[in-house]
Amino acid sequence: MRALTWNLFHGRSVPPAGRSLEREFAQLLAGWEWEVALLQEVPPWWPAPLARAACARQRSALTSRNVLLGVRRAIAERRPDLIKSNGGGCNAILARRPIVAQRAVRLRTLPERRVLQLVRLADGTCVANYHASTRAALAADELARLWEHALAWAGRDPLLAGGDLNLREPRAPAGFRRVARRDVDHLFARGLDPQAEALTLARGVRLDGAPVELSDHPPLAVSLRR
Repeated sequence: MRALTWNLFHGRSVPPAGRSLEREFAQLLAGWEWEVALLQEVPPWWPAPLARAACARQRSALTSRNVLLGVRRAIAERRPDLIKSNGGGCNAILARRPIVAQRAVRLRTLPERRVLQLVRLADGTCVANYHASTRAALAADELARLWEHALAWAGRDPLLAGGDLNLREPRAPAGFRRVARRDVDHLFARGLDPQAEALTLARGVRLDGAPVELSDHPPLAVSLRR
């Protein structure tokens, strides 16, 4: 199984593009090889079209700043670099395998809503996707509770967990191995062995002849075997 994690930066680029980049993000995701993708800071109306482009299934969980989402969306689709994270957000899991169960667990309400997303794939593999608070103390507390919920969800089955954890050295329970890392983005696995070193995927595209990078986070990909 090839897995990736990517914080989509609310659908924005570096430098700013000044317009919606849904098509460009969808094309990159569709062109990469993966079976499961853990996505954070996703515009809430993106998971379905991203999944269609990638011939995948999707599940999403709303996170923060989603009150009056219709108004936020209207602004974000026209001026994403003006509204930034106030356009709303969600976590999303895309899978090119059947998804047989899902659950969302709110780990924090204030200062921002933070939600753990859990899914189970048809082969029994469980996936936990999360975007943690930016304050290290809050992120560490959330991570401890993430492990409790993820372990209860997975039982004895293989478990892949991670995302943007907002910690450079997050701790994991015994039996887990960190299989991908860059700055605050991490993937941990139990019952899944990496087949090679994780890769940082290229996210550069050209818009009107000028090069930009989609998101301020690079996507990380790793091949795993049960």
